[in-house]
Amino acid sequence: MEVGKRRTRWPGSTYSRVVPSTSGRVLVVDDNKVIRQLIRVNLELEGIEVVTAADGAECLEIVHQVRPDLITLDVVMPRLNGLRTAARLRSDPRTAGTPLVIVSACTQQEVESGLDVGVDAFLAKPFDPQELVRVVQSLIDSSTGRVRGSGDAEAAAGHAGG
Repeated sequence: MEVGKRRTRWPGSTYSRVVPSTSGRVLVVDDNKVIRQLIRVNLELEGIEVVTAADGAECLEIVHQVRPDLITLDVVMPRLNGLRTAARLRSDPRTAGTPLVIVSACTQQEVESGLDVGVDAFLAKPFDPQELVRVVQSLIDSSTGRVRGSGDAEAAAGHAGG
């Protein structure tokens, strides 16, 4: 008889990534796996479906299959950085209207370059998870025409300049 070796089984699933009432789909692009997971968990807890990519090149490979409502981009990534990825997304008619959020430790020059290519909002790392969720939800709502009734869309639109 083996002592001390017993497998505990939980009654049912403890964490499900499939959320029946999703409020949008986000493509999270960051070369840091921990950051991708942090963003994913915070958005999934709010009912947002999340797909991830490790860099800008992978983002461009999958964006048309995923068809996200919003894309978050890190600036510094291998192969294709976030600002060049944003520029390519904006130049493609299929993704030109997709909201883009830079989540990065940005310099002022990178913020200005991001505004030039049409980035909608910036979140500095380390970011506040509640702020991330608020910005993402409000940009998805404003781009899809959803109304939450809290004035978040106007706040996010004004956030890009800040």
